[in-house]
Amino acid sequence: MKHLVLGGAGFIGLHLTRRLLADGHDVTIVDDFSRGKDDPELAELSVPVVHADLTDPHSLDELPHDADHVHLLAAVVGVRNVERDPAKVVRVNTLAVLNTLDWIEPHQRLFFASTSEAYAGGVHTGLVPVPTPESVPLVIEDITAPRFAYAVSKSLGEAAVVHTGRAKGVRVVVGRFHNVYGARMGADHVVPELSLRAIRGEDPFRVYGSDQFRAFCHVDDAVDAIARLVDADDAAGRIVHIGDDTAETNIGDLTRLILDIAEHKPELERVPAPPGSVARRCPDLTLLRSLTGYEPKVSLEEGVRRTFEWYRDNWA
Repeated sequence: MKHLVLGGAGFIGLHLTRRLLADGHDVTIVDDFSRGKDDPELAELSVPVVHADLTDPHSLDELPHDADHVHLLAAVVGVRNVERDPAKVVRVNTLAVLNTLDWIEPHQRLFFASTSEAYAGGVHTGLVPVPTPESVPLVIEDITAPRFAYAVSKSLGEAAVVHTGRAKGVRVVVGRFHNVYGARMGADHVVPELSLRAIRGEDPFRVYGSDQFRAFCHVDDAVDAIARLVDADDAAGRIVHIGDDTAETNIGDLTRLILDIAEHKPELERVPAPPGSVARRCPDLTLLRSLTGYEPKVSLEEGVRRTFEWYRDNWA
């Protein structure tokens, strides 16, 4: 099969490309390289790479139309990026999906990357159960709060993908990612952020929201779920949660795991979680399992160790 990975130079995009190549597929990467062009891991891949800004509809004219599968992973992500420029988040993420939907053809299959942030407001208000199934309402607590710009953009993307796919006859599937982590994800997410501070020997060591719980999913498991979903005919038109419900842990225990791996024994300084951060997040993966037979394989300890070692060797 031929796969087109939009946002393929990013975190999940590059890992997905590696997985697709290992499975024997042909892959073309498309990216605007907003993360930078000097990427030795990208350079190691023998795949065509197209520079394109998906917010410009004319840039899609250069993309190959012979792809069987299109993976739309391109987006502005990360809490700091979102809070710094929420208008950019709404603009980029919305235009990228709408332009892609205008461009895509009925013979192609589309995977759209969404997020658990779409329903996070419901968890905070007590309207949504945890573990959380796909059927819950999407809740935005405060549309004026910068943090919710990302959730808004992805909620619109879900609606656009499902309804436009139905209207155009394109087979689509939406995957809502839940706390995916691993190498190459930047420095703003909790696992690399804690790892880098441990590597630097921070003491006292700040722990934000130590009593909060997350179900962390290693990126290798996330891309396995994607690969399974795009081949599952019964997933067409569905919104499906992607994550690891076996790895739920609180931030305090995650911090201790990372400090043990780093062999660093600082004094801990517990501070409140950032505003708008939910107390607990864990997906109900019943639908994903029934559609694909997916089971996460990378334990939290193994995944965190791999991630820590990558940041120690490549970032610190």
